[in-house]
Amino acid sequence: MQLKNVLKKEAILIDMKATTKEDAIEELVSLVCSTYGIKGKKELIDNVIKREKLGSTGMGQGIAIPHCKYDKIDNIYLAIGISREGIDFKALDGEAVYIFFILIAPTASAGPHLKALARISRLLRDEYFCRSLRNSKDVKTVYNIVISDDEKHN
Repeated sequence: MQLKNVLKKEAILIDMKATTKEDAIEELVSLVCSTYGIKGKKELIDNVIKREKLGSTGMGQGIAIPHCKYDKIDNIYLAIGISREGIDFKALDGEAVYIFFILIAPTASAGPHLKALARISRLLRDEYFCRSLRNSKDVKTVYNIVISDDEKHN
C-alpha cells in the first residue's frame, strides 16, 4: 500500500491551531471527516481518544501518529497536521509534538492498517524528512515530500 492511495492534499494542515492533546485530536479528526466525507465526527474523536488512553501515540522527537479503527468506513484515510508551536501530546519523551499523521482504518482491516502504520513510522524515523516537513511553507510541499519519500522506499 502506497500512501498516495490514502492521502489527499486537502487532508494536510500546515498551521494547526490546537494547543492541547484533546484539541489536536479534534482538529485532526475534523480534517479527516471534512476531507473524506466521513460521518460521525464525535464518535470518531471518542475512538481516537480511547486509543490514546491505551498509550500515547506520541512517539517522541516531535512526532505523533494518532490512529484508530472505525466501523463506519470501508477505506483507510490519512491526514497530516503540522503544529508550528508544538503541542503537549504526552509523548513518550515528554517533548512537544509538531508533526501528526492521523490514520483511520476500517475495523476489519488489521493487515492494511498495520502496513500503513509501518510505512508512516519508517518515513518519520528519518530526521531530514521530519525537518523538511516542519519547515514546509505550503501543503503542496508537504504532500510532495511524503509521496516522494514513500515511493523511494517502495
